[in-house]
Amino acid sequence: MNHRERLILFTRYPEPGTTKTRLIPRLGAEGAAELQRRMTARVLGQARPLKNMRNLDLEVRHEGGTGLLMQTWLGGGVDYVEQGEGDIGQRMGRALDDAMQQGAVAVVLIGSDIPGITTALLEKAFAKVEEGTVVLGPAVDGGYYLIGLTASALDAASAAIFTDIPWGMSEVLEETCRRLEGVGLSYRLLDPLADVDRPEDLVVWEASPHP
Repeated sequence: MNHRERLILFTRYPEPGTTKTRLIPRLGAEGAAELQRRMTARVLGQARPLKNMRNLDLEVRHEGGTGLLMQTWLGGGVDYVEQGEGDIGQRMGRALDDAMQQGAVAVVLIGSDIPGITTALLEKAFAKVEEGTVVLGPAVDGGYYLIGLTASALDAASAAIFTDIPWGMSEVLEETCRRLEGVGLSYRLLDPLADVDRPEDLVVWEASPHP
């Protein structure tokens, strides 16, 4: 058993035509895939320092591609695992459960399309999880870009917060917080950040430092 912290990044292999499809009318299929590539590289670049700072495991859960393609793209020192079937809630729940089953004592899971994610923010998230609270990073669209929790919190909350949630709607964060309260779990919110998913969101990417 590996009793360490784990940071999990959810992303998609940047295959043109299958990623960031809502941006294709503005950027074209190749351009949307390139943006996905650059955003993932940026967030992973912020995550990598924590591997040594906190002696944690770093995992990328991907849709599309293969482990070899992912490693060729993003490099070594990372565990690459396919997200598998199901909606986003089922896939997140599976990733967190797998981490806990493999001995992780605390896990933070993040998305790849949030240019505002920084190493300092991720460090803060793990510090809050250490205090015994569930941590959520609010997205400005009403969802969340980060969730962090311990094994005991996952046991208490998993069925409540990953099942029958209106994914993609503006009430995701609100409903998740309500359900956490319903099972008696405290939570802390990080700073709200914007994701990049629609043409009008491109200003968020353009205003951020990126590779």
